[in-house]
Amino acid sequence: MAKKKKKKNRTRRLLFFLGGALIILVILAVVANQITGDRSSGPSVEVAEAQIRTITQTVTASGRVQPEVEVSISPDVSGEIILLPVIEGQEVVEGELLARIRPDFYAAQVEQAEASVQQARSMTSQAQSDLLLSEQELTRQRQLFERKVVAEDVFQQAQTRHDVALATLEAAQFSAASAEARLRQAKEDLRKTSLYAPMVGTISKLNVELGERVVGTSQMAGTELMIVARLEQMELEVEVNENDVVNVSLGDTASIEIDAYPERTFTGVVTEIANSARLLPGASQEQVTNFPVKIRITDRHNVGSSSRATQVASAVTEMPAAETTYPNFRPGMSGTVDIYTNTMPSVVAVPIQSVTVRDFNEIRKEEARMARARGETVDSVAAEDNDSAESSSFMRTEDLKRAVFLFGENGTTSIVPVETGIADDRFIEIRSGLVGGEQVITGPYSAVSRELKPGMNVRRRTQDR
Repeated sequence: MAKKKKKKNRTRRLLFFLGGALIILVILAVVANQITGDRSSGPSVEVAEAQIRTITQTVTASGRVQPEVEVSISPDVSGEIILLPVIEGQEVVEGELLARIRPDFYAAQVEQAEASVQQARSMTSQAQSDLLLSEQELTRQRQLFERKVVAEDVFQQAQTRHDVALATLEAAQFSAASAEARLRQAKEDLRKTSLYAPMVGTISKLNVELGERVVGTSQMAGTELMIVARLEQMELEVEVNENDVVNVSLGDTASIEIDAYPERTFTGVVTEIANSARLLPGASQEQVTNFPVKIRITDRHNVGSSSRATQVASAVTEMPAAETTYPNFRPGMSGTVDIYTNTMPSVVAVPIQSVTVRDFNEIRKEEARMARARGETVDSVAAEDNDSAESSSFMRTEDLKRAVFLFGENGTTSIVPVETGIADDRFIEIRSGLVGGEQVITGPYSAVSRELKPGMNVRRRTQDR
Protein backbone atom coordinates (compact mmCIF):
# COMPACT_ATOMS: atom_id res chain seq x y z
CA MET A 1 0.00 0.00 0.00
CA ALA A 2 2.84 2.40 0.84
CA LYS A 3 4.57 1.62 -2.44
CA LYS A 4 1.44 2.55 -4.38
CA LYS A 5 1.20 5.93 -2.58
CA LYS A 6 4.86 6.74 -3.27
CA LYS A 7 4.46 5.83 -6.92
CA LYS A 8 1.36 7.98 -7.18
CA ASN A 9 3.07 11.00 -5.59
CA ARG A 10 6.09 10.60 -7.87
CA THR A 11 3.78 10.62 -10.92
CA ARG A 12 2.03 13.77 -9.74
CA ARG A 13 5.34 15.60 -9.21
CA LEU A 14 6.53 14.57 -12.67
CA LEU A 15 3.33 15.78 -14.32
CA PHE A 16 3.50 19.09 -12.41
CA PHE A 17 7.13 19.60 -13.47
CA LEU A 18 6.37 18.85 -17.13
CA GLY A 19 3.35 21.20 -17.12
CA GLY A 20 5.37 24.08 -15.64
CA ALA A 21 8.17 23.57 -18.13
CA LEU A 22 5.67 23.57 -21.00
CA ILE A 23 4.11 26.86 -19.81
CA ILE A 24 7.54 28.50 -19.54
CA LEU A 25 8.45 27.37 -23.06
CA VAL A 26 5.19 28.77 -24.45
CA ILE A 27 5.78 32.14 -22.75
CA LEU A 28 9.35 32.32 -24.02
CA ALA A 29 8.21 31.48 -27.55
CA VAL A 30 5.53 34.18 -27.51
CA VAL A 31 7.96 36.83 -26.20
CA ALA A 32 10.60 35.87 -28.75
CA ASN A 33 8.09 35.92 -31.55
CA GLN A 34 6.84 39.32 -30.41
CA ILE A 35 10.36 40.74 -30.32
CA THR A 36 11.39 39.34 -33.67
CA GLY A 37 8.05 40.22 -35.18
CA ASP A 38 8.30 43.86 -34.05
CA ARG A 39 11.79 44.11 -35.43
CA SER A 40 10.86 42.61 -38.77
CA SER A 41 7.36 44.07 -39.27
CA GLY A 42 7.77 47.59 -37.89
CA PRO A 43 5.11 49.70 -36.18
CA SER A 44 1.42 48.86 -36.36
CA VAL A 45 -0.80 51.18 -38.34
CA GLU A 46 -4.48 51.65 -39.07
CA VAL A 47 -5.60 51.23 -42.66
CA ALA A 48 -8.75 52.30 -44.54
CA GLU A 49 -9.82 52.01 -48.15
CA ALA A 50 -10.10 55.05 -50.42
CA GLN A 51 -13.77 54.99 -51.42
CA ILE A 52 -16.14 56.81 -53.76
CA ARG A 53 -18.32 59.04 -51.59
CA THR A 54 -20.50 62.12 -51.64
CA ILE A 55 -18.77 64.88 -49.66
CA THR A 56 -20.79 67.75 -48.21
CA GLN A 57 -18.77 70.65 -46.83
CA THR A 58 -20.23 72.15 -43.66
CA VAL A 59 -19.62 75.28 -41.60
CA THR A 60 -20.50 74.98 -37.92
CA ALA A 61 -21.38 77.99 -35.77
CA SER A 62 -23.32 78.84 -32.63
CA GLY A 63 -25.71 81.65 -31.86
CA ARG A 64 -29.06 82.74 -30.42
CA VAL A 65 -32.67 82.44 -31.52
CA GLN A 66 -34.40 85.73 -32.32
CA PRO A 67 -37.50 86.91 -34.21
CA GLU A 68 -36.99 87.87 -37.83
CA VAL A 69 -39.02 91.04 -37.20
CA GLU A 70 -38.95 92.91 -33.89
CA VAL A 71 -39.48 96.58 -33.06
CA SER A 72 -38.06 98.37 -30.05
CA ILE A 73 -40.60 100.78 -28.52
CA SER A 74 -39.09 103.96 -27.04
CA PRO A 75 -40.91 107.20 -26.18
CA ASP A 76 -40.17 110.44 -27.99
CA VAL A 77 -41.06 112.47 -24.87
CA SER A 78 -40.05 112.15 -21.23
CA GLY A 79 -42.28 111.74 -18.22
CA GLU A 80 -44.03 109.38 -15.84
CA ILE A 81 -45.89 106.31 -17.09
CA ILE A 82 -49.48 106.60 -15.90
CA LEU A 83 -50.96 103.75 -17.95
CA LEU A 84 -49.42 100.41 -18.92
CA PRO A 85 -52.19 98.10 -20.14
CA VAL A 86 -49.93 95.32 -21.49
CA ILE A 87 -47.81 92.58 -19.93
CA GLU A 88 -44.87 90.60 -21.24
CA GLY A 89 -45.98 87.82 -23.57
CA GLN A 90 -49.26 89.53 -24.48
CA GLU A 91 -50.33 89.60 -28.12
CA VAL A 92 -51.20 93.01 -29.57
CA VAL A 93 -52.64 94.29 -32.83
CA GLU A 94 -51.55 97.27 -34.87
CA GLY A 95 -52.73 100.54 -33.29
CA GLU A 96 -53.38 99.08 -29.82
CA LEU A 97 -52.44 101.31 -26.87
CA LEU A 98 -49.22 100.15 -25.22
CA ALA A 99 -48.44 102.91 -22.70
CA ARG A 100 -49.33 106.48 -21.78
CA ILE A 101 -47.06 109.14 -20.30
CA ARG A 102 -48.46 111.85 -18.02
CA PRO A 103 -49.62 114.56 -20.47
CA ASP A 104 -50.08 117.54 -18.06
CA PHE A 105 -46.83 119.29 -18.96
CA TYR A 106 -47.36 118.82 -22.70
CA ALA A 107 -50.99 119.98 -22.50
CA ALA A 108 -49.79 123.16 -20.81
CA GLN A 109 -47.23 123.60 -23.58
CA VAL A 110 -50.06 123.38 -26.12
CA GLU A 111 -52.09 126.04 -24.32
CA GLN A 112 -49.07 128.31 -24.10
CA ALA A 113 -48.34 127.81 -27.79
CA GLU A 114 -51.95 128.58 -28.69
CA ALA A 115 -51.77 131.85 -26.73
CA SER A 116 -48.55 132.76 -28.51
CA VAL A 117 -50.22 132.15 -31.85
CA GLN A 118 -53.13 134.43 -30.93
CA GLN A 119 -50.72 137.13 -29.79
CA ALA A 120 -48.70 136.84 -33.00
CA ARG A 121 -51.84 137.08 -35.08
CA SER A 122 -52.90 140.25 -33.21
CA MET A 123 -49.51 141.80 -33.80
CA THR A 124 -49.81 140.92 -37.48
CA SER A 125 -53.21 142.62 -37.71
CA GLN A 126 -51.85 145.72 -35.99
CA ALA A 127 -48.86 145.78 -38.32
CA GLN A 128 -51.19 145.55 -41.32
CA SER A 129 -53.19 148.54 -40.02
CA ASP A 130 -50.02 150.56 -39.47
CA LEU A 131 -48.88 149.71 -42.99
CA LEU A 132 -52.22 150.85 -44.44
CA LEU A 133 -51.99 154.19 -42.62
CA SER A 134 -48.39 154.67 -43.71
CA GLU A 135 -49.35 154.00 -47.33
CA GLN A 136 -52.11 156.65 -47.16
CA GLU A 137 -49.75 159.15 -45.57
CA LEU A 138 -47.06 158.43 -48.15
CA THR A 139 -49.56 158.99 -51.02
CA ARG A 140 -50.71 162.31 -49.58
CA GLN A 141 -47.18 163.58 -48.99
CA ARG A 142 -46.14 162.52 -52.50
CA GLN A 143 -48.94 164.60 -54.01
CA LEU A 144 -48.04 167.63 -51.88
CA PHE A 145 -44.39 167.24 -52.74
CA GLU A 146 -45.18 167.10 -56.45
CA ARG A 147 -47.11 170.42 -56.08
CA LYS A 148 -44.10 171.81 -54.19
CA VAL A 149 -46.30 172.45 -51.16
CA VAL A 150 -44.08 170.50 -48.69
CA ALA A 151 -40.37 170.15 -48.46
CA GLU A 152 -38.54 167.06 -49.69
CA ASP A 153 -37.51 165.98 -46.18
CA VAL A 154 -41.19 165.74 -45.15
CA PHE A 155 -41.81 163.38 -48.10
CA GLN A 156 -38.72 161.33 -47.18
CA GLN A 157 -39.98 160.93 -43.61
CA ALA A 158 -43.29 159.59 -44.89
CA GLN A 159 -41.41 157.16 -47.14
CA THR A 160 -39.32 155.96 -44.18
CA ARG A 161 -42.41 155.42 -41.98
CA HIS A 162 -43.94 153.33 -44.78
CA ASP A 163 -40.80 151.16 -45.09
CA VAL A 164 -40.72 150.64 -41.32
CA ALA A 165 -44.40 149.64 -41.29
CA LEU A 166 -43.77 147.16 -44.11
CA ALA A 167 -40.81 145.60 -42.26
CA THR A 168 -42.85 145.42 -39.06
CA LEU A 169 -45.61 143.54 -40.89
CA GLU A 170 -43.13 141.03 -42.30
CA ALA A 171 -41.64 140.48 -38.83
CA ALA A 172 -45.10 139.95 -37.35
CA GLN A 173 -45.92 137.45 -40.07
CA PHE A 174 -42.70 135.51 -39.39
CA SER A 175 -43.44 135.61 -35.67
CA ALA A 176 -46.91 134.23 -36.29
CA ALA A 177 -45.51 131.44 -38.46
CA SER A 178 -43.00 130.57 -35.73
CA ALA A 179 -45.75 130.53 -33.10
CA GLU A 180 -47.85 128.22 -35.26
CA ALA A 181 -44.88 125.87 -35.70
CA ARG A 182 -44.38 125.76 -31.92
CA LEU A 183 -48.06 124.98 -31.54
CA ARG A 184 -47.81 122.09 -33.99
CA GLN A 185 -44.75 120.78 -32.12
CA ALA A 186 -46.54 121.06 -28.78
CA LYS A 187 -49.55 119.18 -30.14
CA GLU A 188 -47.23 116.52 -31.57
CA ASP A 189 -45.48 116.11 -28.20
CA LEU A 190 -48.87 115.81 -26.52
CA ARG A 191 -49.89 113.15 -29.04
CA LYS A 192 -46.64 111.23 -28.42
CA THR A 193 -47.52 110.77 -24.75
CA SER A 194 -49.61 107.80 -25.97
CA LEU A 195 -47.68 104.91 -27.54
CA TYR A 196 -49.39 102.45 -29.89
CA ALA A 197 -48.37 99.10 -31.37
CA PRO A 198 -46.76 99.54 -34.81
CA MET A 199 -47.73 96.03 -35.96
CA VAL A 200 -49.36 92.76 -34.99
CA GLY A 201 -47.07 90.87 -32.65
CA THR A 202 -46.19 89.83 -29.13
CA ILE A 203 -44.68 91.81 -26.27
CA SER A 204 -41.49 89.75 -26.16
CA LYS A 205 -39.80 92.00 -23.59
CA LEU A 206 -41.15 94.57 -21.12
CA ASN A 207 -38.57 96.75 -19.38
CA VAL A 208 -40.66 99.27 -17.39
CA GLU A 209 -43.31 99.37 -14.67
CA LEU A 210 -46.30 101.60 -14.02
CA GLY A 211 -45.22 104.88 -12.41
CA GLU A 212 -41.67 104.71 -13.72
CA ARG A 213 -40.14 107.82 -15.26
CA VAL A 214 -38.72 107.42 -18.76
CA VAL A 215 -36.47 109.52 -20.99
CA GLY A 216 -37.50 110.41 -24.53
CA THR A 217 -35.35 109.81 -27.58
CA SER A 218 -35.05 113.56 -28.08
CA GLN A 219 -32.77 113.46 -25.05
CA MET A 220 -29.83 111.08 -25.51
CA ALA A 221 -30.73 107.49 -26.40
CA GLY A 222 -34.03 107.33 -24.60
CA THR A 223 -35.57 104.51 -22.58
CA GLU A 224 -36.51 101.23 -24.24
CA LEU A 225 -39.97 100.47 -22.90
CA MET A 226 -40.63 97.14 -24.60
CA ILE A 227 -40.07 95.03 -27.72
CA VAL A 228 -42.86 93.94 -30.04
CA ALA A 229 -41.91 90.90 -32.13
CA ARG A 230 -43.46 88.50 -34.59
CA LEU A 231 -42.76 85.15 -32.98
CA GLU A 232 -44.33 83.06 -35.74
CA GLN A 233 -41.09 83.35 -37.75
CA MET A 234 -37.83 82.86 -35.86
CA GLU A 235 -34.21 82.79 -36.96
CA LEU A 236 -30.75 82.10 -35.57
CA GLU A 237 -28.03 84.71 -35.69
CA VAL A 238 -24.66 82.94 -35.50
CA GLU A 239 -21.04 84.08 -35.52
CA VAL A 240 -19.09 82.59 -38.44
CA ASN A 241 -15.30 82.75 -38.54
CA GLU A 242 -13.71 84.86 -41.28
CA ASN A 243 -12.07 81.74 -42.76
CA ASP A 244 -15.45 80.02 -43.13
CA VAL A 245 -17.76 82.90 -44.07
CA VAL A 246 -16.29 83.01 -47.60
CA ASN A 247 -17.79 79.55 -48.19
CA VAL A 248 -21.30 80.54 -47.07
CA SER A 249 -23.83 81.80 -49.62
CA LEU A 250 -27.39 83.06 -49.46
CA GLY A 251 -29.84 80.18 -49.78
CA ASP A 252 -27.52 77.53 -48.30
CA THR A 253 -29.44 74.96 -46.29
CA ALA A 254 -28.58 74.27 -42.67
CA SER A 255 -29.22 71.77 -39.90
CA ILE A 256 -30.18 73.43 -36.61
CA GLU A 257 -29.92 72.05 -33.10
CA ILE A 258 -31.58 74.01 -30.29
CA ASP A 259 -30.31 73.32 -26.76
CA ALA A 260 -33.88 73.35 -25.41
CA TYR A 261 -34.77 70.49 -27.80
CA PRO A 262 -31.70 68.22 -27.58
CA GLU A 263 -33.28 65.24 -29.33
CA ARG A 264 -34.62 67.14 -32.36
CA THR A 265 -33.01 68.62 -35.47
CA PHE A 266 -34.55 71.45 -37.48
CA THR A 267 -33.91 72.72 -40.98
CA GLY A 268 -33.02 76.26 -41.97
CA VAL A 269 -31.81 78.46 -44.81
CA VAL A 270 -29.27 81.28 -44.87
CA THR A 271 -31.09 84.60 -45.38
CA GLU A 272 -28.47 87.22 -44.52
CA ILE A 273 -24.66 87.46 -44.41
CA ALA A 274 -23.03 90.51 -42.85
CA ASN A 275 -20.66 92.54 -45.02
CA SER A 276 -18.74 93.89 -42.02
CA ALA A 277 -17.14 91.96 -39.20
CA ARG A 278 -18.41 92.24 -35.66
CA LEU A 279 -15.61 93.39 -33.37
CA LEU A 280 -15.92 94.04 -29.68
CA PRO A 281 -14.84 97.47 -28.40
CA GLY A 282 -11.10 97.50 -27.78
CA ALA A 283 -10.54 94.28 -29.74
CA SER A 284 -6.95 93.54 -30.72
CA GLN A 285 -5.68 92.29 -34.06
CA GLU A 286 -5.06 88.84 -32.56
CA GLN A 287 -8.73 88.41 -31.69
CA VAL A 288 -10.78 86.04 -33.84
CA THR A 289 -12.89 87.94 -36.38
CA ASN A 290 -16.47 86.77 -36.83
CA PHE A 291 -19.27 87.74 -39.20
CA PRO A 292 -22.95 87.56 -38.20
CA VAL A 293 -25.01 85.20 -40.36
CA LYS A 294 -28.78 84.79 -40.06
CA ILE A 295 -30.49 81.43 -40.65
CA ARG A 296 -34.28 81.26 -40.94
CA ILE A 297 -35.92 78.26 -39.26
CA THR A 298 -38.10 76.69 -41.96
CA ASP A 299 -39.76 74.02 -39.79
CA ARG A 300 -43.16 75.03 -38.43
CA HIS A 301 -42.91 76.48 -34.94
CA ASN A 302 -44.59 78.80 -32.41
CA VAL A 303 -48.00 77.83 -33.77
CA GLY A 304 -50.68 80.32 -32.66
CA SER A 305 -48.14 82.69 -31.09
CA SER A 306 -49.56 85.73 -32.89
CA SER A 307 -53.07 84.73 -33.89
CA ARG A 308 -55.62 86.35 -31.62
CA ALA A 309 -58.32 85.68 -34.21
CA THR A 310 -57.61 81.96 -34.01
CA GLN A 311 -58.08 82.02 -30.25
CA VAL A 312 -61.41 83.83 -30.59
CA ALA A 313 -62.61 81.39 -33.24
CA SER A 314 -61.64 78.43 -31.06
CA ALA A 315 -63.55 79.92 -28.13
CA VAL A 316 -66.68 80.44 -30.26
CA THR A 317 -66.72 76.91 -31.68
CA GLU A 318 -65.72 75.43 -28.27
CA MET A 319 -63.34 73.07 -30.02
CA PRO A 320 -60.50 71.68 -27.87
CA ALA A 321 -57.03 72.63 -29.02
CA ALA A 322 -55.35 69.85 -30.98
CA GLU A 323 -52.28 68.42 -29.30
CA THR A 324 -49.22 69.11 -31.41
CA THR A 325 -45.52 68.68 -31.05
CA TYR A 326 -44.56 71.96 -32.69
CA PRO A 327 -41.61 73.57 -30.90
CA ASN A 328 -42.05 76.82 -29.04
CA PHE A 329 -38.93 78.91 -29.65
CA ARG A 330 -38.28 81.89 -27.40
CA PRO A 331 -35.95 84.80 -28.12
CA GLY A 332 -32.52 84.21 -26.63
CA MET A 333 -32.47 80.41 -26.82
CA SER A 334 -29.04 79.08 -27.79
CA GLY A 335 -28.38 76.73 -30.68
CA THR A 336 -25.85 75.36 -33.13
CA VAL A 337 -26.09 75.18 -36.92
CA ASP A 338 -24.31 73.16 -39.58
CA ILE A 339 -24.45 75.11 -42.84
CA TYR A 340 -24.13 72.93 -45.92
CA THR A 341 -22.03 75.07 -48.23
CA ASN A 342 -21.01 72.67 -51.02
CA THR A 343 -21.66 69.09 -52.13
CA MET A 344 -19.47 66.96 -54.42
CA PRO A 345 -21.12 63.65 -55.44
CA SER A 346 -19.19 60.49 -56.32
CA VAL A 347 -15.65 61.62 -55.55
CA VAL A 348 -12.66 59.72 -54.18
CA ALA A 349 -12.48 60.35 -50.45
CA VAL A 350 -10.22 59.29 -47.59
CA PRO A 351 -10.33 59.98 -43.84
CA ILE A 352 -9.10 63.48 -43.02
CA GLN A 353 -6.40 62.22 -40.67
CA SER A 354 -4.72 60.24 -43.45
CA VAL A 355 -3.65 63.38 -45.35
CA THR A 356 -0.31 64.82 -44.27
CA VAL A 357 2.35 67.19 -45.62
CA ARG A 358 5.85 66.06 -46.58
CA ASP A 359 8.95 67.68 -48.10
CA PHE A 360 9.49 65.69 -51.30
CA ASN A 361 13.01 67.07 -51.73
CA GLU A 362 13.98 65.32 -48.50
CA ILE A 363 12.28 62.14 -49.71
CA ARG A 364 14.27 62.23 -52.98
CA LYS A 365 17.53 62.74 -51.10
CA GLU A 366 16.75 59.85 -48.77
CA GLU A 367 15.90 57.56 -51.69
CA ALA A 368 19.21 58.48 -53.35
CA ARG A 369 21.16 57.60 -50.19
CA MET A 370 19.40 54.25 -49.88
CA ALA A 371 20.00 53.41 -53.56
CA ARG A 372 23.70 54.32 -53.31
CA ALA A 373 24.00 52.17 -50.18
CA ARG A 374 22.61 49.22 -52.15
CA GLY A 375 25.07 49.93 -54.95
CA GLU A 376 22.42 50.95 -57.42
CA THR A 377 22.82 53.68 -60.02
CA VAL A 378 20.61 56.71 -59.55
CA ASP A 379 19.95 59.59 -61.88
CA SER A 380 18.25 62.99 -62.09
CA VAL A 381 18.04 65.26 -59.10
CA ALA A 382 17.94 62.42 -56.63
CA ALA A 383 21.49 61.46 -57.66
CA GLU A 384 22.80 64.82 -56.54
CA ASP A 385 23.07 63.68 -52.95
CA ASN A 386 26.57 65.01 -52.35
CA ASP A 387 28.05 68.07 -50.74
CA SER A 388 27.69 70.25 -53.83
CA ALA A 389 24.14 69.14 -54.45
CA GLU A 390 23.09 69.66 -50.85
CA SER A 391 24.56 73.14 -51.00
CA SER A 392 22.72 73.93 -54.24
CA SER A 393 19.78 76.30 -54.11
CA PHE A 394 17.38 73.64 -55.39
CA MET A 395 18.13 71.09 -52.72
CA ARG A 396 17.97 73.72 -50.01
CA THR A 397 14.40 74.67 -50.95
CA GLU A 398 11.39 72.79 -49.66
CA ASP A 399 8.98 70.98 -51.93
CA LEU A 400 6.02 70.68 -49.55
CA LYS A 401 3.06 68.71 -50.86
CA ARG A 402 0.00 67.07 -49.41
CA ALA A 403 0.32 63.31 -49.52
CA VAL A 404 -1.04 60.01 -48.24
CA PHE A 405 0.79 56.81 -47.31
CA LEU A 406 -0.38 53.58 -48.90
CA PHE A 407 -0.19 50.14 -47.28
CA GLY A 408 1.36 47.64 -49.72
CA GLU A 409 0.60 43.94 -50.02
CA ASN A 410 4.04 43.04 -48.60
CA GLY A 411 3.59 45.35 -45.61
CA THR A 412 5.71 48.23 -46.93
CA THR A 413 4.60 51.86 -47.25
CA SER A 414 4.61 54.12 -50.28
CA ILE A 415 3.84 57.81 -50.49
CA VAL A 416 1.55 59.44 -53.07
CA PRO A 417 1.18 63.21 -53.54
CA VAL A 418 -2.49 64.24 -53.74
CA GLU A 419 -4.58 67.27 -54.50
CA THR A 420 -7.43 67.75 -52.03
CA GLY A 421 -10.81 69.42 -52.32
CA ILE A 422 -13.65 70.01 -49.89
CA ALA A 423 -14.07 68.10 -46.64
CA ASP A 424 -16.78 67.22 -44.16
CA ASP A 425 -16.30 66.30 -40.52
CA ARG A 426 -14.75 62.88 -41.38
CA PHE A 427 -13.64 62.63 -45.00
CA ILE A 428 -11.77 64.81 -47.49
CA GLU A 429 -12.05 64.85 -51.27
CA ILE A 430 -9.04 63.64 -53.30
CA ARG A 431 -9.06 65.37 -56.68
CA SER A 432 -5.90 63.71 -58.02
CA GLY A 433 -3.46 61.04 -56.90
CA LEU A 434 -5.92 58.27 -56.05
CA VAL A 435 -8.57 56.48 -58.08
CA GLY A 436 -10.30 54.57 -55.30
CA GLY A 437 -9.71 51.18 -53.75
CA GLU A 438 -6.20 51.97 -52.43
CA GLN A 439 -5.34 50.95 -48.87
CA VAL A 440 -4.55 54.24 -47.13
CA ILE A 441 -2.82 54.47 -43.76
CA THR A 442 -4.99 56.54 -41.40
CA GLY A 443 -3.24 56.28 -38.05
CA PRO A 444 -1.92 56.60 -35.52
CA TYR A 445 -1.58 60.38 -35.91
CA SER A 446 2.05 60.50 -34.76
CA ALA A 447 3.04 57.94 -37.38
CA VAL A 448 1.17 59.62 -40.27
CA SER A 449 2.31 63.13 -39.41
CA ARG A 450 6.00 62.44 -38.56
CA GLU A 451 7.27 58.86 -38.39
CA LEU A 452 6.23 57.12 -41.62
CA LYS A 453 8.64 57.04 -44.54
CA PRO A 454 8.43 55.45 -48.00
CA GLY A 455 9.52 51.80 -48.01
CA MET A 456 9.06 51.34 -44.25
CA ASN A 457 7.86 47.94 -43.00
CA VAL A 458 4.63 48.22 -41.00
CA ARG A 459 2.02 45.92 -39.55
CA ARG A 460 -1.70 46.37 -40.12
CA ARG A 461 -3.50 46.87 -36.87
CA THR A 462 -6.68 44.88 -36.39
CA GLN A 463 -9.54 47.29 -35.68
CA ASP A 464 -12.30 46.27 -33.32
CA ARG A 465 -15.71 46.72 -34.89
